[in-house]
Amino acid sequence: MDAVILLVLLLVSILIGAIGSLLGIGGGVFLIPIMTLGLGIDIKVAAATSLVTIIVTSSSSAPRYLREGLVNVKLGMFLEIFTVTGAIIGAFLVSYLNANIVEGIFALVMIYAAYYMQIRMKDVSSIPDQVPPSRFNGRYRDEGSGELRQYGVKNMHRGAAAGFVAGNLSGLIGVGGGIVKVPAMHIWMGVPMKAAAATSNFMIGVTAVASALVYLANGLVAPVITASAAIGIFIGATMGSRMMGKITGRGLRTIFSVILIAISVIMFLRAGGIF
Repeated sequence: MDAVILLVLLLVSILIGAIGSLLGIGGGVFLIPIMTLGLGIDIKVAAATSLVTIIVTSSSSAPRYLREGLVNVKLGMFLEIFTVTGAIIGAFLVSYLNANIVEGIFALVMIYAAYYMQIRMKDVSSIPDQVPPSRFNGRYRDEGSGELRQYGVKNMHRGAAAGFVAGNLSGLIGVGGGIVKVPAMHIWMGVPMKAAAATSNFMIGVTAVASALVYLANGLVAPVITASAAIGIFIGATMGSRMMGKITGRGLRTIFSVILIAISVIMFLRAGGIF
């Protein structure tokens, strides 16, 4: 492998790692097109590398988010049950459904989610005693403002459905489930943006492990390429987790909306057969 290509992959991975850590999404939707179209790396190797880097993103930043109390562990483990179930079913359905149609519909949903998050809603924060008591309610101290944020989690049925869809899409088209779960937690379930992103970051590594092991067993993990991307992701994810406390919920929502639109464009291009 050319040293220049590995260096470019390392630098790109730093940026993707920072974005993935901040927003709680897998960076595969960016990393895979860059690796295949820009660097000429085989799609299966790129997918295997992406899965490994998702694990790196989660393991690099989740511990910090856990220490800061941003992760809602109970909610994360609850949603993960439905995400894993959806991923298994998605893997079976991939041979029967037209992936281009799925990607096109998915892109439209993401554009709407970006619009709703940025234009129509404010950062949510509710006092637990204002909503039905739930073991999923949470609290954290916002490092940026110093305020104690308390929130009640609602619409568990919608969250479960979103977790299932996130896993299903991940199995069908190889997109990280965080880009579905974060908007769902924020818009439907009343989880503040920072807590939603941190909780998603906590979950995505667990989801990626099983798939990564399958790729590893089939000899598709290229050590040098994966190491280069993983190092970059680790640096970026570490930087991203440190930046979280300095960004407001509104600012994080704006970044997420822009990323959703970018992902939608990529999905439309894939649906059109451009790559």
